[in-house]
Amino acid sequence: MTAPMAVGSDRAGRQPDALAVARWCAAQGWPVHPLAPGRKTPPANCRPCQESPHSPTDCPCPAAGRWCHGFHAATLDQDVLTAWWRINPDFGTAVACGPAGLVVIDVDSHTDVVPARDRILPGIPIHEDVDLDGLENGYHTLALLAALRRAPDPTTDEGTLRVRTPSGGLHIWYQDHADRRFACSTGSSAGRALAWQVDVRAHGGYIVAPGTATAAGTYTPLPGARTPAPLPEWLAEELVRTGHLQDRPGRPSVPQPAVPDRARQAVVAAGGGKKGAEKVLDTVLQDVTDCANTPEGAGFTGKLNRAAYTVGGLVSAGHLTHAVAEQLLLDAARTARPSQDRHNSAVIRSGLAAGTRQPLHIGKVRG
Repeated sequence: MTAPMAVGSDRAGRQPDALAVARWCAAQGWPVHPLAPGRKTPPANCRPCQESPHSPTDCPCPAAGRWCHGFHAATLDQDVLTAWWRINPDFGTAVACGPAGLVVIDVDSHTDVVPARDRILPGIPIHEDVDLDGLENGYHTLALLAALRRAPDPTTDEGTLRVRTPSGGLHIWYQDHADRRFACSTGSSAGRALAWQVDVRAHGGYIVAPGTATAAGTYTPLPGARTPAPLPEWLAEELVRTGHLQDRPGRPSVPQPAVPDRARQAVVAAGGGKKGAEKVLDTVLQDVTDCANTPEGAGFTGKLNRAAYTVGGLVSAGHLTHAVAEQLLLDAARTARPSQDRHNSAVIRSGLAAGTRQPLHIGKVRG
């Protein structure tokens, strides 16, 4: 099935109908959930969910046809989608990557300072003699990785769906027919990462659908294929090499929260939205969830305590609410250590209490 209006503007230049985008995505077998109007984060949960933090798996709202908990509420039910967009026709559209079997390579084009050589392609040493002049963003690092593997550059792959983002980045959509549980990551993370300024959206995350309009602009499909091609095997091997594969013998797979997106949502919902706060949340929550890759010896309790202390400082400074902070920390802890909720909760409560006595002002954070 090819994409009609759902992934492009009509002849008059108008944006596609938001419900049409959602319905088209669901017709591809991609579970859909709404985004807040003009934004790339989900709309707020219902008031009971906001006032009483709990795990999405224990929440009755998605089963009742409500959109609480972001990608956890994603559905293929066309009647539910119609009802959601009747409530707010300005909702944007997002696709839950894991249930859709999608792996989306999210290439950024930011003007950040180039990191140390060991952070450019994690796990691949780059000798000091290699000239890195001109390397500026994720387009370059992904092309470099492809060249090292003697593979085509995914950013130029017209055989799969590619979507230009309003910030100048690129979403490269692939379908993982092998049904592997690849986890999300950010290219700036000190833990799991594919390449600098190259994020991965897979299990436990979502991606903005093509054709969706935000305040910053529209997610616009590029010429070429309108549906995802199979995930190239060389990319799958790189994802395994860099720790993105969640399945481990003798241990159940746990969906990994898309930490950066949920962190941004939390900051914006609290009236913040500053990049410094987003980076702090991204870093400390990623440190906790990365412990899922190491069952023992990862210093999990210490990392969770430090994360809770730091997030408590953000709460005290007014960047997010205590309830949202606690829920984010609990979700991250459950990802890494799903069988020790009581221990996790105690560590989080203690760390938050200590952290709230020391407000963390963004001006003091180096991003």
